Amino acid sequence: MPARISQELADLARLARDGDLGLSQVSLRVKADLLMSTPQPPREDLAAFNEMAVMLVPTVDEPTALILARKLAGWRHTPLAVLTTLAARGGAVLIEMLRHGMPISPAELERLAETGDAAIRSALSVRKDLTNTAVLLLVSEAERAIDLALIGNREAPLPRAAVDTLIARSRVDAAYQLGLLAREDLSNLELAPLFLRAGPERRLAILESLMAREALHPSERRPAVASSTFADWLILAGEDRTSAFAAVAGHLGGGAPFAAAMVEDDSRDLAALSLIASGVRVEDATRFLIRLGDETAHSVERIFALVDLMRLVKPSIAFRLAMQIAGVLPVSASPRKGQHQPAMDPSGTPARPGASRPDAQLGLTEVLGRIGSKRERG
Repeated sequence: MPARISQELADLARLARDGDLGLSQVSLRVKADLLMSTPQPPREDLAAFNEMAVMLVPTVDEPTALILARKLAGWRHTPLAVLTTLAARGGAVLIEMLRHGMPISPAELERLAETGDAAIRSALSVRKDLTNTAVLLLVSEAERAIDLALIGNREAPLPRAAVDTLIARSRVDAAYQLGLLAREDLSNLELAPLFLRAGPERRLAILESLMAREALHPSERRPAVASSTFADWLILAGEDRTSAFAAVAGHLGGGAPFAAAMVEDDSRDLAALSLIASGVRVEDATRFLIRLGDETAHSVERIFALVDLMRLVKPSIAFRLAMQIAGVLPVSASPRKGQHQPAMDPSGTPARPGASRPDAQLGLTEVLGRIGSKRERG
């Protein structure tokens, strides 16, 4: 440190020791600024500052203490005695020190997350050194401001249990959704429930992840809806869309919460996915969506976008995705029977009718690109 600065520090310390209270607070702040402007402050200057701060911090006014707390809490050269003296003031000063990175052990951090008041928990939520346990304790308080701070704190971990809880809360508070989708540390499978709010690229990534999971862990094949049942759905769609959604949800085993999610989704993406999950052909599902007679039904571009989406996903993927979006646990499909049914019996039994040809499936990138461009034009 230059000799001039060292002399200034010495003069400031002398003024403080001489008891000039009018200059003490200014002296302490100026000395802190001088030290922090030096990349590697000399040990003797830190010792002088330590002596001065320990003597003056208990007597300075609250605004000065708050300024010092913000500046010194996370500075790696701050003497431990200075941190301890500042923290001993408690109240707003302690809160500012916690918020600005005052060193504390993981055990103490978790204790504060569990027992601290709302102000302490709020201060902890922006720290970079949060542990998984501390995050879970903070999330368990169900305080919106803390949840949003944790979501925006990219340095803090978000364990799976915390993600599940925050996503569940996001279904009734859209402010959670964009923040969660912006976090690059969350997997596409974790973010699948937010598919409706995702952009084209994230949707593509979510679908690819679901397809990879399906390839490794195939779903139980679910029975397709009977033609007569679907005919009833079409009638309901034109007369009572809420009842129509309830019928689709009941077929998939989602129940009232699933039906409510379809009602609330004005984009009708969830309804489209649910119809494909039920084994309905794209053409028939499109008829259902048009018969709803709502704003989406009257938008040619939205109908085309829904057709693109329905052609993109297979029933098994649509089922997984729809259930995650709605946040419901489906009733398990009927177990498969263990009886082998060959396509052609050796004795000469006529061949069974072939399965209907599935709707042509467009490439993922192509379809999502089209969906994105349509929305941009709209």
